[in-house]
Amino acid sequence: MYKQKIFIETAIGNTPIISLKNRIYAKIEGCNLFGSSKDRAAKYVLKHLLSTEQISTSTRIIESSSGNFAIALAGVCNSLGMVFTCVIDPLISPTNKSILECMGANLILASKPDENNNYLKARLDIVADFIKSNNDTYWINQYDNPLIPNSYVSLGEEILSQVPDVSHIFVPVSTCGTIAGISQIVKQENPSIKIIAVDLDCSNIFYPALAKQHIPGMGLFRKPGNLEYAKIDDVVVVSEWESICECKCLLKHGIFVGVSSGATSIAIKKYLKSNPIYNKIVGVFPDRGERYINTAYNPKWCAENFPQYKI
Repeated sequence: MYKQKIFIETAIGNTPIISLKNRIYAKIEGCNLFGSSKDRAAKYVLKHLLSTEQISTSTRIIESSSGNFAIALAGVCNSLGMVFTCVIDPLISPTNKSILECMGANLILASKPDENNNYLKARLDIVADFIKSNNDTYWINQYDNPLIPNSYVSLGEEILSQVPDVSHIFVPVSTCGTIAGISQIVKQENPSIKIIAVDLDCSNIFYPALAKQHIPGMGLFRKPGNLEYAKIDDVVVVSEWESICECKCLLKHGIFVGVSSGATSIAIKKYLKSNPIYNKIVGVFPDRGERYINTAYNPKWCAENFPQYKI
């Protein structure tokens, strides 16, 4: 038998940092075992809950996610021999859905969007009904669970170790657990380091949404509870289209990453236009590009969803 727990112990975390140009570095979280920074949260939360006996391996885990966190939970639950139920929506990419099915996740589809074509409220309603109808369940709740920020302290520690003289760290936000965990440890070690949040213009986290969301992941219709734990110095807002274009620009240089990584990269460029930085910058690149083959990297999909796209 494979030593399953060793997989998550040794293959999640300690991801590489690569130099892009002019003192700009990218923390490549797509090198985690299941492909994203969310692996850290799935591993940390489940291990903590098991070790403190708040759950057992027979507890049914449920979460609302159509993206990286869903895949991370499916992978870690598989490794630990646990059952995972995932509430998804129609915006899920065919690639992500196939990965979840391969990993044995039980999928429940939320099909009723709100006025902004967002399915989060519908997904959360399904989670609530599931918990009422099933005994011995645990909702991870990536939006408000205080364990989530703790999961990303390791990410902040690695950045400080790999680039000790970093002055600015750019972090894309959604549930805000990543930026909360990174900022807590970074500010503790060096309060002068600036934490820059990267958000999309289809999000309501910092400002009213101005655009329709096309790709799940970044951006929320409400402020997540994790935000109160984050120590943020500035916010840069970019569009999905800018982020997709930046992904394709990065790919020309051999860097195949997802849309949130593209958002981070273009946010750094926009920020530098009005805020010259002469020290080192680190951008968190949360995942790989394969999960966006049917969306951001698909010419037909881009043409259907963005009128400015030219084949």
